[in-house]
Order: sequence, then C-alpha cells, then structure tokens
Amino acid sequence: MLRKSLLCTGIAALVLALLPGIGAAAPKSANPGHVDVLFIGAHPDDEHNNLATFGQWRENSGISTGVVTITRGEGGGNAVGPEEGPALGVLREGEERKAVGRAGVQDVHNLDKVDFFYTVSAPLTRKVWDEQDTLDRIVRLVRETTPSVIVTMNPAPVPGQHGNHQEAGRLATQAYYDAADPAKFTGQGLAPWSTGRLFEADADGSGGTGPDCPNTADNPAEQVYRVWEGAYSREHRSSWAKVQAQSARDYRSQGFGDTADPPTDPAKIDCDRFTQIDSRVPYTIGDTAPEAMLEGAALPGKGGLPKGTGLELRTSEQHPVPGSSFTATVTAHAPHGGVLPGARITPALPEGWSVRGDGRLDGNGKARFTVTVPRAAKTGTGYRIGAELRSAIGHGQTAREIEPAPALTAAPARLPQYADFDDWSARTGVPQLQGDWENTLSLGSGKSRTIPVRLHNNGERAESGTVRLDLPKGFTASPATREYRGLAPGADTTAEFTVAATDKQLPTANDGDYRYTVHTTSGAGSRDTAAALDLVPATSIPALDSAPKLDGIAGPGEYPGATLPISRRWEGDPCTSARDCSGYAKVSRHGDTLYVLTHVTDDKQGTALSAKDCKRHWRTDSVEIDIDPRGTGENTATTFKTGILPWTAEGGPCFERDADNHQGGAETAPGMRVAAKVDKPYTGYTVEAAIPLADLPSAVDPARMGLNILAYDSDTTDKTGQTRIGWSPFSGVQGDPYRWGHAELPGYQPPPDRPVQPSEPVIAKTAARSIDSPASIAQSARNGIPLAGAQAAPAADRASLAGPALLRGGTLTALVHVTGPGTAHLYVWSPEGKTLGSRTIPVPGPGARRIELPVTGTPPAGTRVLLGFAAEQGGTASSTAPILGN
Repeated sequence: MLRKSLLCTGIAALVLALLPGIGAAAPKSANPGHVDVLFIGAHPDDEHNNLATFGQWRENSGISTGVVTITRGEGGGNAVGPEEGPALGVLREGEERKAVGRAGVQDVHNLDKVDFFYTVSAPLTRKVWDEQDTLDRIVRLVRETTPSVIVTMNPAPVPGQHGNHQEAGRLATQAYYDAADPAKFTGQGLAPWSTGRLFEADADGSGGTGPDCPNTADNPAEQVYRVWEGAYSREHRSSWAKVQAQSARDYRSQGFGDTADPPTDPAKIDCDRFTQIDSRVPYTIGDTAPEAMLEGAALPGKGGLPKGTGLELRTSEQHPVPGSSFTATVTAHAPHGGVLPGARITPALPEGWSVRGDGRLDGNGKARFTVTVPRAAKTGTGYRIGAELRSAIGHGQTAREIEPAPALTAAPARLPQYADFDDWSARTGVPQLQGDWENTLSLGSGKSRTIPVRLHNNGERAESGTVRLDLPKGFTASPATREYRGLAPGADTTAEFTVAATDKQLPTANDGDYRYTVHTTSGAGSRDTAAALDLVPATSIPALDSAPKLDGIAGPGEYPGATLPISRRWEGDPCTSARDCSGYAKVSRHGDTLYVLTHVTDDKQGTALSAKDCKRHWRTDSVEIDIDPRGTGENTATTFKTGILPWTAEGGPCFERDADNHQGGAETAPGMRVAAKVDKPYTGYTVEAAIPLADLPSAVDPARMGLNILAYDSDTTDKTGQTRIGWSPFSGVQGDPYRWGHAELPGYQPPPDRPVQPSEPVIAKTAARSIDSPASIAQSARNGIPLAGAQAAPAADRASLAGPALLRGGTLTALVHVTGPGTAHLYVWSPEGKTLGSRTIPVPGPGARRIELPVTGTPPAGTRVLLGFAAEQGGTASSTAPILGN
C-alpha cells in the first residue's frame, strides 16, 4: 500500500530552463515527418503483435505511429519464392508496409543494416551493425520525427530472445536519452528532442484474456499497461484482433500466411502488454484505459496539466541497504517557458518508509528528498517510489522502481550475455532493468565444473561469514562450505566451488533446469540467493580404426558409441506421435574426421527444395549438426553449424553452413561429405555426414567440445516447418552454444598448428538499401526525412526532379536538376506500389539532365516518377513528380 506524505504547503513557480515542452511536438503541418508514437524494432514483422494497439490509438484518439526497422530481414526464410539477400529484404519491406498500413501506419524507416543470421547475442549484433552508426541513425530519426512516446523490444537477454531484438531495445533506450542531450550527436545539425515516455512491448508475469486484461506481474513495482485486442474498429467493422490477424497474414514470406482469426468469444481474445522503462512526464499511476500509455506525452494529462509538462524522478541508489538512506530527486517544469503556479511535490512511498524534505522546487525546478529504507524491507524485491506534482492548474504523478539489497550479496558466475546486459543498463541509466533472471550456468550430465561466487559488501562495516551451495539431489559441491573474513565495505571477494552432476539419470535440457541456492551468513544475518543449472546431455565419442562407409547406413562396428535421443521438442508444434517426428543420432571419430549418423522417423515429407536453394534448411525436413570446438562460445560466430537436406528436387541430399563462423554453401566446408537414405514407402530418413575437424573455426578441446544434433520437421509443402526436436532441446537453442550438449573425444589431440582462437567470422553484410526501394524514396519525398536515418545530401551536392516527367511511346523523360556529382536512382511507381520502370545512372556534376527510362505497359492514373539521389559527398535527396503524356 502506498501512503502519501504532504511535505509542502508553500507556493513555487517554475520556468522552463533548457528544453521545449516534453513530447509537445510542433503542429503536424509544420513537420510532415512527425509521429506521436515511434516503434523501434529489428526486422519487418517485429511490430505485428502490437498493431491492434496502434490501430486503436489512431482511430480513437488520432494518434499517429511510425515504425523504425533496423534491418529488412534479409536473413530470414522465404516461404513464397526464391528471393534472398537484398531482394528478400525489399520483398519483406513491402509486406511490412502493407501490414502496418492496416493499422494506419504510413511511415516505415528502414536503417539499411543487415539481418545476418539468427543469434541470441547482442554483442555480436552490435558489432555487425556498427552500433555507433546505428545509434546515430536512430537518434537522428527521433529528432526528425519528434515522437511523444517510444515503444521498443525487450532489451534483456532472456532465454531464447533474439540478439537483434535485444540490440534494437538497447539502441532505442539509449536514443531516448541521447536524442534529448544537446551534447550528443552535435554533428547532425538537429535540435535535441525529449520524448515523453519509453516502453518495451513485453511484460513479465502471467496475463489472461478478455476485456479486463487480467495481469499478475512477477514484479508488482513494474508499471505494466494492457490494451485489449478485441476492441471494435469502426473503420474495419471487426475487432482489432481480427485486423491484426489479417496484418500477420501479410508477412507471407515468413510463413504467417495461414495465421488464424482470433477466437469469436471476446473473453478469449488476447491483450497487448507493455512495460514502462522510463518517463519524463506526469501521468496517472494505475490508469488502465487503452490510451493510458499516452497520457502526459501524446495526450494531455488527466489531472489538467498541459501537454509538455515535465516530471521526472531519479534516485541516488538503485539497491539501497535496509536501514540506509538515499536521495530522491524530482524535476518538474512547465511547457514552452510557462509557469506552474503553486507547484509542489508530494512523495508517495511504500508503507513503513520515511522521508525528509519540504517538496519545494528550487531555481532549477528540482525538489530533493531523503528517503530511509526500513530495516524490515525485503531485499531482492522491487518497491515503487512515486511522486506527485500539484499546481494551481493541475496535477500528475510519476514513479520508478528500486530494489533493496542485503548488506552482503552473493552472485554466482553468470553467463557473459547477462553480465554484458548489466554493464549496458548501468551505463545507460536503467539499472532497474537488471537481474530479472536467475544466474544460470550449464553443466554436462555426469560432469563437473567450477562455480565462482562473487561476494560484495554493500554495508558500512566489515563482514565475515560463510558461503555454501544448497544443491538439489543428484549434485554435489566441493568444498561443502567456504569462509570469508574481514570483507571491507564496498569490497569484493570470490568463493569457488566445484559442482558435479553425479546422477546421470537426471533429465536434461528442457527438463533439466535445476534450481539451487547460495546460502551466506554475515553479521547482518543469513540469506539465500537463487541460481540455476541447465543440465545438458553429455557423451563420449569413440575412435575407430577405419572410417565408416558414407552411405546413410550404420554398418557393423561403425558407430559403437552411445545412441543420442533427439525426439524431444524444443520449438514448434508437439509431435503427435513417434511416427510424426522422433529420432536418434550416433557419432564416431576416425582420425581428424567426425562422423555423425542421424535417423529421423517422420510420416510426411516436406518441400523438396532445389539443390540451388540449399539454404535456410529449417523451411523443410532437415538435420542440423552444431559443433562448438572449444565448448565456450558466447555466440555461434565461433562455431560450426551445418544444415543437411535429406533430399532435393534433383534427388540427392545437400548441405550448407548456417549462422556460424562462415555461413554459405558446400564450399565453406570443403572436406565435408554427406549421404542420405530415404525410406520407401516413406517413414523417415537417415542422414550421414563426415565432418573434417579441420573445417571447424578453431582446434577442438577434446575434453569439452560443444555438440548438438537437431531435426526440423515439416509436414507441408509451403516451405515452412512445424516442429523442431533435438538432443539438447531448449527454446532458441540453435543460437545458444552454452546450452548445447558436451562431448569428449578420448585419445584425440588436435594438430599443434591448429589455432585455439577461432578465426574471424565471415558474415554477409550486404543489405537491401533504401536508395533501391521506391517505397522508401516515395516516403522520403513526402515527409522530407532522409533515407535510412542518414544525413541529407548537402545543398551543393544534391539532385531533384524539375517538374513533371513526359511519357511518350513507352519511354519516360525526366528533367533532373543537379548541384553536384552522385548517382540518380529513378523509378516509375504506380499507386498500387508496382515498379513500372527504373534506371540507375551516375551524374557527373551540376546542371540540368534529361534522363530517359523505359516504362512497362500503360501506367494507371496517379503513377509518379521517383528520384533517389546518393550524393558523392554523402547523404541522399528524394523527390517525386507527376507524369504527363500517354
């Protein structure tokens, strides 16, 4: 329960200091590129689960939404044709524009970054995307589009979360702050812009369906908003849930073409959920209206404060120790240099918390309070700290979360991606996002590993005590207890344990998440910290005196090792029976070559892809073999991954490498060979592969090689898969080397000249470009925002269409005014979004140029000519003109 402490009865007036009214954009006619809400995602279709919300806001409140899509999804599948790479990116852009258009979204800003492959690694993503350049583009777009609200993706590395999605969320969050900072990205020549509120399109906890959108948050201190998809759309004469389903079907290349309509029972229709990351404006805490996320930013506050009023709450500590105090600073200002007559701040604190401060705003519009955390406060639990601004013209609230910490914290070693996220969130100023998951490490069945536990003294006196791991049955720790002594305030120390999985019968992978606690004692008492072990399968690969015959058959003595079951599902639809999808694998080694035989039981064959289309194997029945040579990979760019199709349209099998150190065709693994045997009548297939260890990106560690064997099941001919099964099955496991199984290679030693460090990954970086997209050029010509979030071409080096173009006899002549050298990209663009003619031509220098291009057929009414100009000095210019003639 929150209690309010009235601290100030005096009168204060505050004049806006540095920034214009927060979220209070100029009239839309003055900024044709303005949007009220900006969604920032990684791929086309990332926004599709929120289109019901964006559509409602537009129809009911006149709120415009724009979309930033960092890539065009070139690395995704294609269920509708042969396009890949940039061609697929352009196709997916068209799908996205059609889909979001159903919700009234007009502007989609593509940043021309490459969708390289599926990864769960944000660090790899930011390297490939050139994080600073991408951030520059997003900050530029925020300043150009002046949104009042930003919605983005979950920036945290929750299990299975796409690394591109994580990085999109991080870039959007950082841009929220950097775009408002006049000292950041000063070379853009744009005024800073302060967006009112920031949300992630996600929420922890459990939620129900129906108009009330029931929600049980894992952390009640978080501010979660819900919007029911079942609301009726007057424009579409159906529920917004049905409109959203129709939009999903527009993403046909990604296999969404058969998306089902929502339930007819309103009580079963889902809700969109959002979590507030930060806010600069006053709003009403606890408001459950569909437009509650917009209050104070895109819509006026319900308490009467004018739009553009600022209200922020910051705390000096995110993790105060019970019994200690911290400073809460509230900043408020009126919009556009105005005054908030009689302004005062009243804090809202949890029951039992105390506060000192009179609530008066100083000359900088700040009120400071000293908040004391009660000794009885629960550590590791989120508490909401709130504040209310009251003035003679209205009132509004704000809040943020803090989480008290014990005097002594004990943190078992965590995965690199978690440590990376905590570092980022601390640097960016969003520490409240940290630690929403258990410390998790993987451990092979029957194996052991070292687990260091970091101890940190958060208190004000030296601490001494003990540490022990309380493990579930089937695990042991050595030693049983560690002591620490005289740990000074603010200091760290480490206690190491060797943990062994002694019971080889314990379930692994999806069924092998084993929770344990770190029990510590100190002068402040005792505490248990939750952690977990992902138990993964383990095997020993036998060595052979002679190589197996590669024929898709397990001959006598060829595979004497353990049979590896691969029948457990890790994603997709459940197998209806063992006949539907199940299998096993066997692995042997001869010399420096690994042999893998995989048998899959299956009842229906998927698409027979052409051997020329031997890529993106997950579109049909296939086997994937994943090898992490050192067993320590943070992401798959240091690994070897191959996808094998047991049959092709031409008959035989084929293989490729996917999402690894050198993605590509058979030429990327020159020594690898495959064979396959397909059952007749069809009941499944067997794939056999010979993989030279020399084809791996680094030398194998024979004591702990990472290994996984996965099977993809497709029962359709539409180039989509339905079920994924495997040896070490976790959601998203194809991108998570740490959750692959462990393999020993007894008697093997890699050649001494083979490098231990993996080779630099070869990653395709060719992305579709906005300058090659007529839709992007038309949008830029309409709203004046340069292509791809990049700079505009300088006045001395740009080109534009000088009046209407003339069409005669199938040839269109456009007059182009040029001020400097560059490349002109011209398109004849129909109202239906079809390209009827195009030409790309270098332009040497200033002057008027007549450029001809052929036109196919008779252009319908409304067809226009588009010009996208890439300046030699950098930057672009876009223009459009009507067409005269036949």
